[in-house]
Amino acid sequence: MSRTVALDGNGTARPAEFVQSLERGLAVLRAFSADQPAMTLSEVARTTRLTRATARRLLLTFEALGYMRSDGRYFELTPRVLDLGYAYVSSLKLPDIAQPYMEELSERVHESVSAAVLDDDVIVYVARVPTKRIMTVSISLGSRLPAATTSLGRALLAELPDDQLDAFLARTNVQPLTDQTLTGPDELRAAIVEVRRLGYAVLDQELEVGVRSAATVVRNRRGCALAAINVSTHAGRVSLRELKSVFVPQLLATAEAITAQLARQ
Repeated sequence: MSRTVALDGNGTARPAEFVQSLERGLAVLRAFSADQPAMTLSEVARTTRLTRATARRLLLTFEALGYMRSDGRYFELTPRVLDLGYAYVSSLKLPDIAQPYMEELSERVHESVSAAVLDDDVIVYVARVPTKRIMTVSISLGSRLPAATTSLGRALLAELPDDQLDAFLARTNVQPLTDQTLTGPDELRAAIVEVRRLGYAVLDQELEVGVRSAATVVRNRRGCALAAINVSTHAGRVSLRELKSVFVPQLLATAEAITAQLARQ
Protein backbone atom coordinates (compact mmCIF):
# COMPACT_ATOMS: atom_id res chain seq x y z
CA MET A 1 0.00 0.00 0.00
CA SER A 2 1.55 3.31 -1.07
CA ARG A 3 1.64 6.23 1.31
CA THR A 4 1.75 9.93 0.60
CA VAL A 5 5.09 11.44 1.51
CA ALA A 6 5.77 15.08 2.30
CA LEU A 7 9.04 16.95 2.84
CA ASP A 8 9.76 18.80 6.05
CA GLY A 9 11.64 22.09 6.29
CA ASN A 10 14.98 20.30 5.97
CA GLY A 11 13.91 18.40 2.86
CA THR A 12 13.55 15.11 4.77
CA ALA A 13 10.81 12.80 3.51
CA ARG A 14 8.02 12.33 6.04
CA PRO A 15 4.72 10.41 5.83
CA ALA A 16 1.75 12.68 5.22
CA GLU A 17 0.41 11.59 8.63
CA PHE A 18 3.62 12.74 10.37
CA VAL A 19 2.88 14.89 13.46
CA GLN A 20 5.59 17.53 13.60
CA SER A 21 4.46 18.90 16.97
CA LEU A 22 5.09 15.49 18.54
CA GLU A 23 8.56 15.41 16.98
CA ARG A 24 9.27 18.82 18.49
CA GLY A 25 7.99 17.75 21.88
CA LEU A 26 10.27 14.72 21.93
CA ALA A 27 13.18 16.94 20.89
CA VAL A 28 12.53 19.08 23.98
CA LEU A 29 12.54 16.04 26.28
CA ARG A 30 15.74 14.71 24.72
CA ALA A 31 17.47 18.07 25.07
CA PHE A 32 17.90 17.45 28.80
CA SER A 33 20.86 15.31 29.83
CA ALA A 34 23.41 14.69 32.57
CA ASP A 35 25.37 17.66 31.22
CA GLN A 36 22.25 19.83 31.00
CA PRO A 37 19.85 18.68 33.73
CA ALA A 38 18.24 22.11 34.02
CA MET A 39 17.84 24.72 31.29
CA THR A 40 16.19 28.07 30.74
CA LEU A 41 13.66 28.65 27.99
CA SER A 42 16.33 30.30 25.85
CA GLU A 43 18.70 27.36 26.30
CA VAL A 44 16.00 24.85 25.35
CA ALA A 45 15.09 26.87 22.26
CA ARG A 46 18.74 27.11 21.22
CA THR A 47 19.45 23.42 21.83
CA THR A 48 16.38 22.22 19.92
CA ARG A 49 16.52 24.97 17.27
CA LEU A 50 12.91 25.83 18.00
CA THR A 51 11.47 29.31 18.36
CA ARG A 52 11.10 30.59 21.91
CA ALA A 53 7.33 30.60 21.52
CA THR A 54 7.22 26.95 20.43
CA ALA A 55 9.68 25.85 23.11
CA ARG A 56 7.69 27.72 25.75
CA ARG A 57 4.39 26.06 24.77
CA LEU A 58 5.98 22.62 24.83
CA LEU A 59 7.73 23.16 28.16
CA LEU A 60 4.53 24.43 29.81
CA THR A 61 2.58 21.51 28.35
CA PHE A 62 5.07 19.01 29.79
CA GLU A 63 4.95 20.85 33.11
CA ALA A 64 1.14 20.59 33.16
CA LEU A 65 1.39 16.87 32.37
CA GLY A 66 3.92 16.29 35.16
CA TYR A 67 6.94 15.50 32.97
CA MET A 68 8.66 18.81 33.72
CA ARG A 69 9.02 21.20 36.63
CA SER A 70 10.21 24.77 36.84
CA ASP A 71 11.30 27.26 39.47
CA GLY A 72 10.18 30.10 37.24
CA ARG A 73 13.46 30.30 35.34
CA TYR A 74 14.94 26.83 34.97
CA PHE A 75 13.12 23.75 33.69
CA GLU A 76 14.07 20.17 34.53
CA LEU A 77 12.63 16.71 33.98
CA THR A 78 10.65 14.88 36.64
CA PRO A 79 10.81 11.15 37.45
CA ARG A 80 7.61 10.67 35.45
CA VAL A 81 9.65 10.60 32.21
CA LEU A 82 10.99 7.23 33.39
CA ASP A 83 7.56 5.79 32.61
CA LEU A 84 8.25 6.32 28.92
CA GLY A 85 11.43 4.25 28.96
CA TYR A 86 10.12 1.69 31.43
CA ALA A 87 7.32 0.70 29.07
CA TYR A 88 9.94 -0.35 26.52
CA VAL A 89 12.25 -2.08 28.99
CA SER A 90 9.40 -4.05 30.55
CA SER A 91 8.09 -5.12 27.14
CA LEU A 92 11.59 -6.20 26.16
CA LYS A 93 11.67 -8.77 29.00
CA LEU A 94 15.42 -8.97 28.52
CA PRO A 95 16.60 -7.30 31.75
CA ASP A 96 14.61 -9.58 34.06
CA ILE A 97 15.62 -12.71 32.15
CA ALA A 98 19.25 -11.76 31.56
CA GLN A 99 20.09 -10.31 34.98
CA PRO A 100 20.67 -13.63 36.85
CA TYR A 101 22.87 -14.95 34.05
CA MET A 102 24.80 -11.68 33.90
CA GLU A 103 25.32 -11.73 37.67
CA GLU A 104 26.61 -15.30 37.50
CA LEU A 105 29.05 -14.37 34.72
CA SER A 106 30.23 -11.32 36.64
CA GLU A 107 30.87 -13.44 39.72
CA ARG A 108 32.94 -15.92 37.70
CA VAL A 109 35.12 -13.38 35.91
CA HIS A 110 35.03 -10.65 38.60
CA GLU A 111 34.33 -7.97 36.00
CA SER A 112 31.42 -5.76 34.96
CA VAL A 113 28.80 -7.21 32.64
CA SER A 114 26.34 -5.07 30.66
CA ALA A 115 23.52 -5.41 28.13
CA ALA A 116 22.50 -2.83 25.56
CA VAL A 117 20.27 -2.34 22.54
CA LEU A 118 20.96 -0.41 19.34
CA ASP A 119 19.17 2.93 18.84
CA ASP A 120 20.18 4.37 15.48
CA ASP A 121 23.87 5.23 15.87
CA VAL A 122 24.17 4.70 19.64
CA ILE A 123 23.73 1.91 22.14
CA VAL A 124 21.45 2.24 25.17
CA TYR A 125 22.26 0.28 28.32
CA VAL A 126 19.27 -1.77 29.54
CA ALA A 127 20.91 -4.02 32.16
CA ARG A 128 24.16 -3.88 34.06
CA VAL A 129 26.14 -5.68 36.78
CA PRO A 130 28.92 -3.28 37.80
CA THR A 131 31.99 -4.28 39.79
CA LYS A 132 35.18 -2.23 39.68
CA ARG A 133 34.95 1.27 38.21
CA ILE A 134 37.24 1.19 35.16
CA MET A 135 35.86 4.04 33.07
CA THR A 136 35.88 7.77 33.65
CA VAL A 137 32.36 7.86 32.18
CA SER A 138 29.70 6.70 34.62
CA ILE A 139 27.59 3.95 33.04
CA SER A 140 24.06 3.29 34.27
CA LEU A 141 20.75 2.11 32.85
CA GLY A 142 19.77 4.40 30.01
CA SER A 143 23.33 5.58 29.33
CA ARG A 144 24.07 6.09 25.65
CA LEU A 145 27.41 5.63 23.90
CA PRO A 146 28.46 5.61 20.22
CA ALA A 147 27.83 2.22 18.66
CA ALA A 148 30.96 2.36 16.50
CA THR A 149 33.37 2.63 19.44
CA THR A 150 31.89 0.04 21.80
CA SER A 151 32.02 -3.75 21.71
CA LEU A 152 28.27 -3.86 22.36
CA GLY A 153 27.70 -1.60 19.39
CA ARG A 154 30.00 -3.53 17.07
CA ALA A 155 28.26 -6.80 17.95
CA LEU A 156 24.88 -5.26 17.11
CA LEU A 157 26.11 -3.48 13.97
CA ALA A 158 27.36 -6.82 12.67
CA GLU A 159 23.74 -8.01 12.68
CA LEU A 160 22.54 -5.26 10.34
CA PRO A 161 21.73 -6.08 6.72
CA ASP A 162 24.38 -4.83 4.31
CA ASP A 163 22.30 -1.87 3.09
CA GLN A 164 21.70 -0.65 6.64
CA LEU A 165 25.36 -1.10 7.53
CA ASP A 166 26.34 0.84 4.41
CA ALA A 167 24.02 3.68 5.44
CA PHE A 168 25.43 3.68 8.97
CA LEU A 169 29.02 3.86 7.76
CA ALA A 170 28.16 6.60 5.26
CA ARG A 171 26.58 8.90 7.84
CA THR A 172 28.78 8.17 10.86
CA ASN A 173 31.62 10.50 11.73
CA VAL A 174 33.61 8.66 14.39
CA GLN A 175 35.67 10.84 16.69
CA PRO A 176 39.05 9.42 17.81
CA LEU A 177 38.58 8.85 21.53
CA THR A 178 42.02 7.23 21.91
CA ASP A 179 44.97 6.44 19.65
CA GLN A 180 43.40 3.00 19.13
CA THR A 181 39.99 4.18 17.92
CA LEU A 182 39.01 2.99 14.46
CA THR A 183 37.56 5.99 12.63
CA GLY A 184 37.67 5.28 8.87
CA PRO A 185 34.64 3.67 7.19
CA ASP A 186 36.78 1.00 5.54
CA GLU A 187 38.53 -0.09 8.73
CA LEU A 188 35.24 -0.04 10.63
CA ARG A 189 33.61 -2.18 7.96
CA ALA A 190 36.50 -4.65 8.12
CA ALA A 191 36.19 -4.84 11.91
CA ILE A 192 32.43 -5.43 11.71
CA VAL A 193 32.84 -8.11 9.03
CA GLU A 194 35.32 -9.81 11.37
CA VAL A 195 32.68 -9.73 14.13
CA ARG A 196 30.29 -11.50 11.78
CA ARG A 197 32.90 -14.18 11.15
CA LEU A 198 33.82 -14.72 14.80
CA GLY A 199 30.41 -14.25 16.40
CA TYR A 200 31.72 -11.75 18.92
CA ALA A 201 33.42 -8.34 19.08
CA VAL A 202 36.58 -7.43 20.97
CA LEU A 203 37.65 -3.82 21.49
CA ASP A 204 41.04 -2.94 22.87
CA GLN A 205 41.16 0.57 24.36
CA GLU A 206 39.20 2.21 21.54
CA LEU A 207 36.57 3.77 23.81
CA GLU A 208 38.90 4.69 26.64
CA VAL A 209 42.56 4.05 27.43
CA GLY A 210 42.88 1.02 29.70
CA VAL A 211 39.45 -0.45 28.88
CA ARG A 212 39.08 -3.74 27.05
CA SER A 213 35.79 -5.48 26.35
CA ALA A 214 34.18 -8.34 24.48
CA ALA A 215 30.55 -8.56 23.37
CA THR A 216 28.13 -10.85 21.60
CA VAL A 217 24.41 -10.79 20.84
CA VAL A 218 21.46 -12.52 22.46
CA ARG A 219 18.58 -13.51 20.21
CA ASN A 220 14.82 -13.77 20.42
CA ARG A 221 12.87 -16.90 19.52
CA ARG A 222 12.93 -15.91 15.82
CA GLY A 223 16.73 -15.85 15.84
CA CYS A 224 16.96 -12.06 15.51
CA ALA A 225 19.44 -10.10 17.60
CA LEU A 226 17.55 -8.58 20.52
CA ALA A 227 20.46 -7.02 22.39
CA ALA A 228 24.14 -7.51 23.12
CA ILE A 229 25.96 -8.36 26.34
CA ASN A 230 29.57 -7.66 27.15
CA VAL A 231 32.31 -8.07 29.71
CA SER A 232 34.49 -5.03 30.38
CA THR A 233 37.88 -5.18 32.06
CA HIS A 234 40.99 -3.12 32.63
CA ALA A 235 43.97 -3.70 30.38
CA GLY A 236 46.23 -3.72 33.43
CA ARG A 237 44.42 -6.76 34.84
CA VAL A 238 43.49 -8.78 31.78
CA SER A 239 45.59 -9.23 28.67
CA LEU A 240 44.02 -9.27 25.23
CA ARG A 241 44.94 -12.94 24.93
CA GLU A 242 43.23 -13.80 28.22
CA LEU A 243 40.15 -11.79 27.24
CA LYS A 244 39.79 -13.88 24.08
CA SER A 245 40.78 -17.28 25.46
CA VAL A 246 39.16 -17.19 28.92
CA PHE A 247 36.46 -14.51 28.98
CA VAL A 248 34.96 -14.87 25.49
CA PRO A 249 33.99 -18.57 25.83
CA GLN A 250 32.18 -17.80 29.09
CA LEU A 251 30.51 -14.78 27.50
CA LEU A 252 29.30 -16.86 24.55
CA ALA A 253 27.96 -19.55 26.89
CA THR A 254 26.08 -16.92 28.88
CA ALA A 255 24.58 -15.42 25.72
CA GLU A 256 23.46 -18.88 24.59
CA ALA A 257 21.81 -19.51 27.96
CA ILE A 258 19.96 -16.19 27.84
CA THR A 259 18.89 -16.84 24.23
CA ALA A 260 17.56 -20.27 25.21
CA GLN A 261 15.62 -18.77 28.11
CA LEU A 262 14.15 -16.06 25.88
CA ALA A 263 13.01 -18.73 23.42
CA ARG A 264 10.98 -20.37 26.19
CA GLN A 265 9.05 -17.20 27.00
